[in-house]
Amino acid sequence: MNPNKALWEKGDFTEIAAFMRQSGEALVKSLGITTPLRVLDLGCGDGTTAIPLALLGAEVVGIDIAKNLVDAGNKRALEAGLNRLTFQEGDASNLQGISDYSFDLTLSVFGAMFAPKPFDVAKEMVRVTKPGGRIVMGNWIPNDPTSFVSQLLKISSSFMPPPPEGFISPMTWGVDTHIIERFGQAGVPKEKISMVKDMYSFISRDKNPTEFIELLERFYGPTMNAVEAAQKNGKVEELHNQLLELAKAQNKSTDGSTSIPATFLRVTVDL
Repeated sequence: MNPNKALWEKGDFTEIAAFMRQSGEALVKSLGITTPLRVLDLGCGDGTTAIPLALLGAEVVGIDIAKNLVDAGNKRALEAGLNRLTFQEGDASNLQGISDYSFDLTLSVFGAMFAPKPFDVAKEMVRVTKPGGRIVMGNWIPNDPTSFVSQLLKISSSFMPPPPEGFISPMTWGVDTHIIERFGQAGVPKEKISMVKDMYSFISRDKNPTEFIELLERFYGPTMNAVEAAQKNGKVEELHNQLLELAKAQNKSTDGSTSIPATFLRVTVDL
């Protein structure tokens, strides 16, 4: 099985996505959507940005490598009566069956960055986007102390065995030189690429940071792998305490709920 598929089907990311809905809606609103518009949401999960896009009147295709998330997205679309929104399985590195120049906007929020072949991902995103269209990515920034997920993944990886030879960290998508090089190889000149730091929050009125970390340990593939590795060498408690300390330190809520802001890099490519 594709290791990336195995990673994202391992848990149940819908449990984590529940904390991401408000920021997903805010991000979509900030895109200035005008219809008619055909959108590809790449690494879409169960529709955190795809559903708000469809509610604004866009025709949306959500593609994700995890079958369970595609199924969950189609269920949400059906329940919301969004008949111009479809979810399907696919790999961001190889968008088989998607024709050239199919979309006005290709969006990937913390999705395509996790695909293992970044140059292929950039090439495919450029290929399926119409001339005059745009690509927008949200990517976590490596070693940024204000990027909660970056720190979460850093802690998790410190409990894991070293990655296989040739592994390219998804966090490299948060570095401007890598972004320029990848889209450059796909034929996009540097001046067509803009990057700004933005904020994405994990919010829950009824879950506190301790419960959030417990959900990540049970349902978020990368953290689940870290927990399994920590169990083998008796370090589960150490891992849990480090993750909990991170969540509590970054939580801005004072009433027992969760509101954790996380800095990310917003990349816009104008084609």
